[in-house]
Amino acid sequence: MDAHRMLATAVDEARAGLAEGGIPIGAALYGPGGELLGRGHNRRVQDGDPSLHAETAAFRAAGRQRTYKGTTMVTTLSPCWYCSGLVRQFGISRVVIGEARTFHGGHDWLAEHGVEIVLLDDPECAAMMADFIEKHPDLWNEDIGA
Repeated sequence: MDAHRMLATAVDEARAGLAEGGIPIGAALYGPGGELLGRGHNRRVQDGDPSLHAETAAFRAAGRQRTYKGTTMVTTLSPCWYCSGLVRQFGISRVVIGEARTFHGGHDWLAEHGVEIVLLDDPECAAMMADFIEKHPDLWNEDIGA
């Protein structure tokens, strides 16, 4: 499946999170054959759970898999260290990233450890995040641990 089409699922999730009053980051986990396994968005604000990042939500929604080899995590924003650790821990093979302009997370580290990184530099993802950061700097800084 095309990376841009997979990203559309994550963008839809990011928009849903924003509409709920949360942080507009979305993610999806796709199987080796391009099948959608799980999707989710950052729910830290909505659920009061600092660990419920978009990638974590998508991973949880996918349920237990025998293996994560060949799977693709798609996310609207470069994954933080917490989410990068999830990718490494479970052997997710590829990460498709909407943008890394507003936040350069752990994707270089993932690449150094054999994870395929596809950085799309999507203007919609960058604009959505930049707008959120401008309007809610305290919430953003809390979310990224600054």
